[in-house]
Order: sequence, then structure tokens, then C-alpha cells
Amino acid sequence: MRIAEIIGRVTLSRCHPSLRGATWKVVVPLDRQGLAGKESGRGEPFIIFDELGAGEGSLVGVSEGAEATAPFHPNVKPIDGYAAAILDQVEIG
Repeated sequence: MRIAEIIGRVTLSRCHPSLRGATWKVVVPLDRQGLAGKESGRGEPFIIFDELGAGEGSLVGVSEGAEATAPFHPNVKPIDGYAAAILDQVEIG
């Protein structure tokens, strides 16, 4: 799981029927420097599936790959990234 910041959303004209009821968000993964507010700690943006309703600027825990589809088992959803949690606070030790 990675921590990412939501920077936007995606609007679809059509989608797979199994994906109704959620939104697609554009996120940027953050490393330790990114969490401290430095631009150099931000990765390449990618798209995630969000059922939690996280807003722009929110920090989320992102599951990717096979782990992203695990919450929907036994149903199959064609996703590669999933917002598993909205993070209220992140402490860097």
C-alpha cells in the first residue's frame, strides 16, 4: 500500500457496469519527502477507483494490482488501483 494525494478526478462517458457507484480519481504517490511537502517527493500521477468519497487534496492509502481487486471478491472488477483508506493524519518519525 502506498500513500497518495488526490489531485483531480476523471469523468467517464461510459464505464463497465460493475464500476457504477464510485468515482475515478487522479492521484500522485508520495514518498517521505512528498509527505513533508517537497515537490521532489511526488511520483507520476495515476488513476484509482474510489468508493470512499475522498476529495481533492486528501491523502489516501492506495492498494494496487491484485490487492486492489480483493475487496470485491468473488466479483471481478477491472481496476488496478483502489482507495483503501482516507488518511486523517500522517506522522513522520
